Amino acid sequence: MPDTPAPRMPQDFVWGVSTSAYQVEGAVRDDGRGMSIWDTRCITKGGIGDGSNADVACDHYHRAAEDIALMRDIGVNAYRFSVAWPRIQPRGRGAVNPKGFDFYDRLIDGVLEAGIEPWLCLYHWDLPQALQDLGGWANRDCAGWYADYAALVARRYGDRVKRWVTFNEFSVFTLFGYAIPWAAPGITDRAQHLKAIHHVNLAHGAGVDVLRALVPGASIGAIHNRQQVLPEHGKPENAEAAALLDEHWNLAFPDPQLLGHYPPRIAAAIEPYVQAGDMARICRPIDWFGLNHYGPIFAKTDPSWTWGYAWGDAPAGAPDYGVGWAIFPDAFRDELLEITRRYRMPIVITENGCGGSDTVDADGAVNDPHRIAYFRLYIDRMRDAMRQGADVRGYFVWSLLDNFEWGTGYGTRFGLVHVDFQTLKRTPKASSRWYADLIRGERAVR
Repeated sequence: MPDTPAPRMPQDFVWGVSTSAYQVEGAVRDDGRGMSIWDTRCITKGGIGDGSNADVACDHYHRAAEDIALMRDIGVNAYRFSVAWPRIQPRGRGAVNPKGFDFYDRLIDGVLEAGIEPWLCLYHWDLPQALQDLGGWANRDCAGWYADYAALVARRYGDRVKRWVTFNEFSVFTLFGYAIPWAAPGITDRAQHLKAIHHVNLAHGAGVDVLRALVPGASIGAIHNRQQVLPEHGKPENAEAAALLDEHWNLAFPDPQLLGHYPPRIAAAIEPYVQAGDMARICRPIDWFGLNHYGPIFAKTDPSWTWGYAWGDAPAGAPDYGVGWAIFPDAFRDELLEITRRYRMPIVITENGCGGSDTVDADGAVNDPHRIAYFRLYIDRMRDAMRQGADVRGYFVWSLLDNFEWGTGYGTRFGLVHVDFQTLKRTPKASSRWYADLIRGERAVR
């Protein structure tokens, strides 16, 4: 695909990479870390598609300095990572773990020394198992436990970290954890799903208030996965399934957090769990909208599933642009414009990327032209959206490293850097060099 001139980004535009604690850290039994719901999932028969676990993952816990050097070589100016709640509080509340705090001190200090800004996400799905034993997010008290944990982290790192995220992908871990059993804790129950939605929203609001109180100058966001939901094959019988999934997936969290109300289909169902004053506790002012986006979702009616909808198939013959599977870059532009229209606030793209089965060739290189093609298409559509009025402030690639991809294990690789999961050797891919050149080119004209 030929290169074409593109408009330059604003001078303060952020180019970054993202990871999450459970997917890269490993060291799940080291230095006093407690057990998380994903550790339980990994030891549950059939919990992970390839039978693997995240006990070691990328061993970022012991190799953070090496990974920071990789980020410095790429030239990113921001690193979005998450803190593992069970590493800070092994049982989710009460006693803290000093060695867990120490690890993130080293990580944050190392990132800053490399000239990279740390963006800290408080929660990326790894709820302490001890809290799940008490009901997890279906227990209203979990919002308070989260606020206490957020306060601990804010007090420890707020002197050095100014970019904060309350949660990553609210709808994924609630829907797949409490209605569709694709993620921990693997529950399928409508009432628990609705409770989890509301209690996580309450936790978000409490977290925003904690950060405002404890971190002077904090820039606070929340990360939402948003993808247009379309009826499979355009069939009318799938329209209601698509509409309900759209509310669960795209609206159940940003609407109450930013507009102060639940969308209509959810509102009636969730009303029994809403107490006086809750919506004001949820709708707290934040500074930017974090967007994770990969492509549209196609929904179909299926009464055997918890909510009567299921994931459908993309249209036959959908374009792949040479990437190797159907992708929809125009949907990325459209999503940025829809967020701008609906919520009227700055946007940071906190995840975008594509997977593959990348391998090291005989010369020791990892060539991933499909990923480079994907980035070109999606960044081009991002520029289009900005020309049309979307206030996009940053773009983070998912992910820095090949890692543990939750319920699928290690089969699909999303990293800019290849990881040999036997030796843990890191090998930058062609896409990492492409991304480095992009960032360097943007800086050269400033």
